[in-house]
Amino acid sequence: MLIATFNINNVNRRLGNLVDWLAERKPDVACLQELKAEQGNFPAAELSQAGYRAVWQGQRTWNGVAILARGVEPVLTRTALPGDPLDTQARYIEAAVNGVLIACLYAPNGNPQPGPKFDYKLAWHERLRLHATALRKTGAPVVLAGDYNVAPTELDIYPTKSYADNALVQPESRAAFRKLVGRSWTDALRAKYPDERIYTFWDYKRQRWQRDAGLRLDHFLLSPPAAERLADAGVDRGVRGCEGASDHAPVWIRLR
Repeated sequence: MLIATFNINNVNRRLGNLVDWLAERKPDVACLQELKAEQGNFPAAELSQAGYRAVWQGQRTWNGVAILARGVEPVLTRTALPGDPLDTQARYIEAAVNGVLIACLYAPNGNPQPGPKFDYKLAWHERLRLHATALRKTGAPVVLAGDYNVAPTELDIYPTKSYADNALVQPESRAAFRKLVGRSWTDALRAKYPDERIYTFWDYKRQRWQRDAGLRLDHFLLSPPAAERLADAGVDRGVRGCEGASDHAPVWIRLR
């Protein structure tokens, strides 16, 4: 079972890139973030023609998440992260596909920090941790996939001081990620590549793609039953170099 996550950075603008990648990689499940499309403006028909059925939570501007499944209907289980009924940002969706419970998440960026956006980021991560614990206790194979907006360690960002004040690398952000992972969840990419510099995001500015000045922001966390099935993981870096590309590359795992 091949599961991918891809911050598409505007699903309608980059629909051609997405469909081309789906045709080449053929993931069984693809989690999308940053749709930048309202609920009624999601390209469900075009993706159906490409062989994928979808559940999604759309929103204007920066948010929106979706789960695509190849040839089957995802069984929608949740469209929002619990813990704050006043939070209306479309950042979380959850569905069962072929016996695996898959959460697609787009965590808050948190900039500028300090400030209310950073406070929201940390509170959101704590809500995610609490919900992830509840999911893990079901005993089901659970995959938490998406853009966490955290570079967990110095190995997950190119050598630089330019991000020193960025919310993505603050000690509090990294501590929240470590607390989420804890002793129960497996960071799939790190499990396969413990010592390598692996990036999933390259900013459009300052020739960062050309210089390979990237960050690892997109992660798969696996519950113990899912982690036991982990066979492979990787990043489709070449997609970032395509014309009109998202600033993220797709990340994938293969479960036995």
